[in-house]
Amino acid sequence: MTDHNLFESFPMGKLTLSNRLVMNPMTRCRADAAGVANPLMVQYYAQRASAGLIISEGIAPSANGKGYARIPGLWNSAQVQAWQAVTSAVHAAGGVIFAQLMHTGRVSHPANMPEGAKIVAPSALALAGQMYTDAQGLQDYPVPHAMTEADIVAAKAEIVQAAKNAIAAGFDGVELHSANGYLLEQFLSPATNQRTDAWGGSVEKRLRFVLEVARATAVAIGGDKVGIRLSPYGTNSGMGAYPEVEETYLKLLPLLADAGLVYVHIADHSAMGAPPVPLAFKRALRQAWPRTFFIGGSFEQASGQQAVKDGLVDLVGMGRAFLANPDLVARFKQGLPLNAPDANTFFTPGAKGYTDYPVATL
Repeated sequence: MTDHNLFESFPMGKLTLSNRLVMNPMTRCRADAAGVANPLMVQYYAQRASAGLIISEGIAPSANGKGYARIPGLWNSAQVQAWQAVTSAVHAAGGVIFAQLMHTGRVSHPANMPEGAKIVAPSALALAGQMYTDAQGLQDYPVPHAMTEADIVAAKAEIVQAAKNAIAAGFDGVELHSANGYLLEQFLSPATNQRTDAWGGSVEKRLRFVLEVARATAVAIGGDKVGIRLSPYGTNSGMGAYPEVEETYLKLLPLLADAGLVYVHIADHSAMGAPPVPLAFKRALRQAWPRTFFIGGSFEQASGQQAVKDGLVDLVGMGRAFLANPDLVARFKQGLPLNAPDANTFFTPGAKGYTDYPVATL
């Protein structure tokens, strides 16, 4: 047991976070069709800058990585310039913000992608179900292109360049999205990686793409500016547990530590119906990681405080609570009631359900 609390500052790499509360990455679909951030997004992030760390919504590192309608990108100068307004506003309000780089891989549809982009994945296996597009409504997921060696090299280079672009845009660092069924996790899981070459087959070969991306990103911008999100036992986008799931992540973490990454962020979606990540496994991951470790999802204030006291986590990630309460840290400190999130406006354009949640009156 420790005497740590949620509201004390925390040293993460070369940064000092003002508290131990993290605003989880949340797709909000408010960028324009070209993936450019807008003034509404500046306001949204600045409103929530009292979080110790903000992790942005998933940002496409390339045209091939843009899966959803109206998600932002970080692959061209217009996108970089637009993000500068966001990061400046967050910093002016005393906040710290990392860009989550999210290559969606097979979780995509051409109607959501720029002209000429292609859907790529480790293997040519379509995701079951349908994806929303602004232009055509719900559409079946297409069969992705199984990545060639050249495609793999290109995807890695795109993510590294997006990380450099994030630093140029003023972000304090990046989070590699290797969770929730997107491209990096697609390489980790035998359900989506059925390759028999150097990039698939054994656990070690399935780790290779994630490790090479992490190492190259750390070399490009500094490991102290690179974190990673992982979702063992997650069920998003066709994922699920497999016999080697714990072996996979317990082998991955020490290799990521050797690459110099500053944090590991475990996604736990059990509050939304996903299977829980076993507590013993969470503790084993914590033991396997030498630097900042946190879990995002399924926490309330009391359970988050307990996890910090127990030493299970350094930081506590919350999503919907920050979505609906721009002043969440102040509400927690003062024991004030929370606004309820409006699920109907999670992904809709405009200010409603985005920048119009009220701040508590004291």
